[in-house]
Amino acid sequence: MRVSVPATSANLGPGFDCLGLALNLKNQVIIKPSKFHSVSLKGEGSNNPVLKDNNMFVSIFNDFYNNLTQKRRFFRFEFFNEIPLSRGLGSSSAVIVSAIASAYAIEGIKLEKEKILNLALAYENHPDNITPAVMGGFNVATVQENEVKFINKTMPRGLKAVVVIPNRSISTQLSRKALPFKYSKEDAVFNLSYSSLLTAAFMSENWDMLKHASQDMFHQKYRMKLMPELFEVQKIALQKGALMSTLSGSGSTMLNICSNEDSVALAEKLKEKFPHFRVLCLDFDNFGVKVEL
Repeated sequence: MRVSVPATSANLGPGFDCLGLALNLKNQVIIKPSKFHSVSLKGEGSNNPVLKDNNMFVSIFNDFYNNLTQKRRFFRFEFFNEIPLSRGLGSSSAVIVSAIASAYAIEGIKLEKEKILNLALAYENHPDNITPAVMGGFNVATVQENEVKFINKTMPRGLKAVVVIPNRSISTQLSRKALPFKYSKEDAVFNLSYSSLLTAAFMSENWDMLKHASQDMFHQKYRMKLMPELFEVQKIALQKGALMSTLSGSGSTMLNICSNEDSVALAEKLKEKFPHFRVLCLDFDNFGVKVEL
């Protein structure tokens, strides 16, 4: 059995903890029956032995599988990871979603995606990453009475994501500490209005509005100060054709959305200006988690 889950980019500027979309950059795991437990890991994180010995996927998978079956079986888990770790691209959400989907699928139990999404809430209580990981596309999501309420929108083929992945992470703990303890009413109204405008722009496919609507007062400037080069990434991206440029999740990756026609030139300019950072030109993913037997 093969299970794949896409990378995700959350917040999208003003949509703090509620907006996110899926990118065509995936983690995959192949699961095979085995006489003993074993793990192999290729790609992102393969040089980290802790990920083999203390694997979050295996732990979540076993929790669900043991509860479902009440029996002990051994499997070989072969991981092929494309999603960078600790870079704001939803690597943890990908692990959570794939582990839950795998535990049910290996017993032949077909779960609706909404069920997978709500089970994932036990491990990730912010829906902005887990929702696109499960559903694909662009998503507006919130949690109400321990259930994710969301609206999903397919992303068109005419757009690309040019992501700039720095050579170092922004600590999640440090990133959270950088945020204000309280916000003014003016900042709250600002983000509410811009998040609403950004959502409307995605839903109506008014792409020219993205640049205006993706401004934020809640988190970006505080987190980007931890890696000041990100301000220059954002400035150059907007000058060179990006429709919007925002911090991906809590960082350190920057997400730039542009038209297909502008994507190659934008990626080349960002590679030239930031040779120590990885720059990827990606399609959007509209499928979310996939299980193939």
